Amino acid sequence: MSIGANIKRFRKERKLTQVELAEKSSLSRSYLADIEGDRYNPSVETLKSIAEALNIPTHHLLDEDNAPPPVWATSKDLRDFKKMLLEDTPVMFDGVPLDQEDKDKVMKVMEAIFWDAKKKNKRKPIEE
Repeated sequence: MSIGANIKRFRKERKLTQVELAEKSSLSRSYLADIEGDRYNPSVETLKSIAEALNIPTHHLLDEDNAPPPVWATSKDLRDFKKMLLEDTPVMFDGVPLDQEDKDKVMKVMEAIFWDAKKKNKRKPIEE
């Protein structure tokens, strides 16, 4: 995805209009539209301002591989990833089918990430 496409996607995810994001990032709506349409390349300062307005790290706007989940993926599909890996469901990564050994490796990585996140969440103070 291009920088403009990333900005547009993050803006829409946050249910912001171009006018609202432009105001939050101190830009004109037309300039923001030109950035989203890939007609202009924004400066680093402009990217920082947009990222701050979207409440995301700046590098998320630059990441060409920052693709959203597939349009067919429902929230249930996303939750059932472990089940999909454990079953005999065909799974592909970047167009390449994964065999069972690959699926087992993915499962181990996902479990490590899951338990690490659980551990980090336990350390967060409870807000009252």
